[in-house]
Amino acid sequence: MKAAVIGLGVEGKKAVNSLLRHGWEVYATDLNINVDLDGLDLPMLSMNMMDSDSTVSIVGENITLDLGFTNPYAIEQCDAIAISPSMYGGPFATRLLMDGELLSDVLNKHKDIFTIGITGTNGKTTTVHMIKSILENAGKKVLVGGNGGGGFSGYYDLILEANEDDYDILLVEVCDMTLDFCRYCFDFDMIGLTNIGNDHMDVHKTIANYKNSLVRFFEDKLIFTAFNQDFNADFKESASKTIPYFEYQDELQLFGKFNLLNAGLATAIATELKIPKDTIKSTLAEFKAVEGRLDVYKINDASVYVGKTDNSDALASILSERDFYAIFIGTPRHNEEHRLDILDVAVKYNPEVIVLFPGLDDTLDIAIYRLNSLGYAGNIITVNSLDQIIELVAEYSHEDAILIGGNGQDTIIDIQERIKLISEKLF
Repeated sequence: MKAAVIGLGVEGKKAVNSLLRHGWEVYATDLNINVDLDGLDLPMLSMNMMDSDSTVSIVGENITLDLGFTNPYAIEQCDAIAISPSMYGGPFATRLLMDGELLSDVLNKHKDIFTIGITGTNGKTTTVHMIKSILENAGKKVLVGGNGGGGFSGYYDLILEANEDDYDILLVEVCDMTLDFCRYCFDFDMIGLTNIGNDHMDVHKTIANYKNSLVRFFEDKLIFTAFNQDFNADFKESASKTIPYFEYQDELQLFGKFNLLNAGLATAIATELKIPKDTIKSTLAEFKAVEGRLDVYKINDASVYVGKTDNSDALASILSERDFYAIFIGTPRHNEEHRLDILDVAVKYNPEVIVLFPGLDDTLDIAIYRLNSLGYAGNIITVNSLDQIIELVAEYSHEDAILIGGNGQDTIIDIQERIKLISEKLF
């Protein structure tokens, strides 16, 4: 079998990797000749490269990769096509839907599996893992994945995996930027919404637009929303049934009221699936923080909180519950200026020190300008390496609390692993 992958963003690269891993031949293309190929598991040993000033063509074992141009004939020879979710709704994707060539149409076994979707701005990954743990402890065989930006192997990997084995439940993390795409590719039986926050405004433009995307996504579905969620009336009109959820009331090892809501959503879904209450309670009592998500470590006198908090609402939810001497913030991409709002929130809570490090991009100069324009009177420090971050953590380790967050999931995981090692050696 041969597949074409159109667009080599996060989902496109994960699609290439998954297709190759499942034994497919791949033709991949991106019109950007300078696209970042990091994260692609290319078979380099047998690779030949041909390039010009405006195009690059790479040929390797089971893969042809064209950058700067697309070969229509190569696409025509494929059995299925994987488009970037951002292309959904455009003219090219519309033509593919008419021809039934998308991978989700060619392989459709996944649509016969009971499917749960979890979407929202924050808390998706934690909630997905909570539900997964509960269902598996109840004896269910669960296939979990989805949103490549959340640390999973991408939507197409779910489709490929579901085609090769039998599962009781398909559990999908749905990025808020891919709602229409996922509604087409998957047949959701129930959907949980964690929250609606200020993120990806380069795509949504406004919260109202984001809400409208959710209304479409929820149409004729069973949905779960927080009891105090804005727009619940709009969702109720769209969905076939809405079920409210509340903060979890039993033992939980995770920090924050936001995690109590995540656990409340997991509990509501598990209860609807008739999972025994004892299984739900015992599972959540043992649940630990997911890699890269907020966890707390002890170093000398300080509680060091480390986890991805890449938008203003995520950061505000933490700072509203705890004072921090120092806040370390990973900076966003150049085209994601809305994520600089995390600096506004940090300044509002007035820590003694704000440390900036490159998260998704080295936008330290932009972040410094933002802090200065906000009139922040504390100490601004910039660092460029993990070792520098650890040195500052050691320096501040006799204060009460330190927070390390912001953008850059991979970078934050590296920081988290180092902090955990230090903490374990000390205690």
